[in-house]
Parts: sequence; structure tokens; C-alpha cells
Amino acid sequence: MNRPLESVKVLVVEDEPILGRAISTGLADHGYDCILANSAKEAAALAQSDSFPIILIDLALDDDSGLGVLRCIRESNENASILLLTPLEFRAERVMGIESGADDFVIKPFTMRELLARVEVSLVRSKSRPSSYIEVGPLAIDLTARRAVRDGKQIALTPTEFRILELLMRNQSKVVTRRMLCEFLWNPEWEGVTNVIEVHINRLRAKIEDQTTANLIHTVRGSGYCLRWAAAEVEVA
Repeated sequence: MNRPLESVKVLVVEDEPILGRAISTGLADHGYDCILANSAKEAAALAQSDSFPIILIDLALDDDSGLGVLRCIRESNENASILLLTPLEFRAERVMGIESGADDFVIKPFTMRELLARVEVSLVRSKSRPSSYIEVGPLAIDLTARRAVRDGKQIALTPTEFRILELLMRNQSKVVTRRMLCEFLWNPEWEGVTNVIEVHINRLRAKIEDQTTANLIHTVRGSGYCLRWAAAEVEVA
């Protein structure tokens, strides 16, 4: 069994003390950094305060539904790989778990070797997911937290401004037309005027650009806008 190249944090949500300790010890012996939560409430608090690439959740928790914990954790941990630990008879719950955002499940009783294999596969899958963090020069956005920063300082954006910035950053160095922006913001059948986009762009520029450095958002006459840093070439999106 391969060890992770660097210590990976794993949140284990298990209210059976003996099983919880056994899982945590087994994973720790293979290089994982395990945190054990003995209740749904503790698990939710830990997931809110820290980042865990791998989360194991027992569906049969005493103080709350494992599905409830799963949904709560998934909302704040979009990129985590979540594995469910389920009794054999929990067939319907396993299906609901996958539909609620779980990535895989392990049926009890299981061996440590099987659990390790599932964890390793989930870790590989999670690393291949698109990042929720985008950077262009001094500007960065966190798509999960809906947060934008420039040079480490948070920028207060309206939901519309954030979505415009998201589309421009996803297409950095490419031209994004006014029509594309309207359809992204509202709907594919948008038939309204596009002048409203200019108002939002001007407000966005005022918030993200620094007068002492080069502009980030560039107007492409007759087409739309392009977000680029320094001397990057412009491509057509």
C-alpha cells in the first residue's frame, strides 16, 4: 500500500469509540493525519474550521443522520472526497448519500486494507478535479467561498460583479463578448441591451484595479472585454 507523499488530513466521523480509534490509528500508520470526530456536531464544527481533502462519515450516527452531516459538510467542503461507512442493510441511504455529494462508500465490516485502497483512490480523484481557486497576476478568487482578493486584501464585490470577474478570469487573456457576459449572468435567450454590462464593468474596474500598475480588464473595441496581466497575448474565446 502506497504512503501519501505528504501528510494528508483526514476527518473521521465515527461515534463508536473502538472503531473510530482503529480507523484513525490504521490511517495514521500509513502516513495520514487523522482527526476523529465523535459526533455530528463536532464533525460540522471541525469541517467549518479546517480543510480536509478526505472525510469519512459513518451513516449510522447516534446524534444525527449521517446524511445530514454529509450535506452540511459538502456545502463548505466542495473539493473534499467524502466516503461513507455504511452497514450492509443501508442500501437506500447509500444511494441518497451519493446523490447528496458523497464520492464513494465502504460497507461494514471492512478491512483496513480495503479502506486504505478506497482512500487512496479518492485522493487521486480529488487531485484531478478542477481547482476552485483562480489566480491572475495579483488577483485571486475563491469560487467556493465566493471571495475575491488583490495582493492579499479582500475586495467587496456584489454577486453580479463576482460572476463577471469569474467569467473573465476563467477566460484569462481571451476576449469575452458582451453577449457572452449577458448570457452567463442572466439566461441564454437574453434579448436585452448590453449597455448595462458597461456599468458593471466600470464598477468592477474601480474595485480591482490599482492606479499605480497596469490595468487588468481591457476593452476590446467592437467585441467585449479581456482580463490579462502584464504582456499576455489576447486570444478569442
